[in-house]
Amino acid sequence: MTRIDARPFDFEFPLNGLALIVIDMQRDFVEPGGFGESLGNDVNRLQAIVPTVAKLLAGCRAVGIPIIHTRECHQPDLSDCPPAKLRRGDPTLRIGASGPMGRLLIRGEPGTDIVPALAPIEGEVVIDKPGKGAFYATSLEKTLVDLRATHIAFAGVTTEVCVQTTMREANDRGFDCLLLEDATESYFPTFKQATLDMIRAQGAIVGWSTTTDQFLDALA
Repeated sequence: MTRIDARPFDFEFPLNGLALIVIDMQRDFVEPGGFGESLGNDVNRLQAIVPTVAKLLAGCRAVGIPIIHTRECHQPDLSDCPPAKLRRGDPTLRIGASGPMGRLLIRGEPGTDIVPALAPIEGEVVIDKPGKGAFYATSLEKTLVDLRATHIAFAGVTTEVCVQTTMREANDRGFDCLLLEDATESYFPTFKQATLDMIRAQGAIVGWSTTTDQFLDALA
């Protein structure tokens, strides 16, 4: 077993049972003009973690850790987007509306692409998800089972929404989860901190957290 200095206590995992999931590092959330900015958010906080996530990807690729990328997006006819979700945001810039990078959060549009610095390489799985959690209406669970993964490291955005939702879904399915604190971000600093506190509470009720450097040092 490999051991990582983590909170609330050390995180242990079999190296051949670990997968990395990078949540929604796509242009619609990270770059100006995307869906995240259309909600009134400052995207600079999310842009700031791109170099750290790139370092994380490079380190995992170097030792052969399987990597899964997710993108939140919908069918062009919005048939997989519930009305309650569709109503979020500026009425003129909701999901499916035209933006600087194409239709917001629509599969196949430029805004759905993962930012170039974090682009998947050949052999890495990319999962398009219609919900906030990456297990809902996707093949993620089958992918993890096929990889024989028992433990998952998480990075991506936003900490309190899609990242936390997916961690909770994974926890319910029996996976041990580790969140990389400096490789995830929120538009709201207090939301990120609250999420870290919640997942680590009561003896890692949802999961553990550590830094990217501590994680990569353990892999090395």
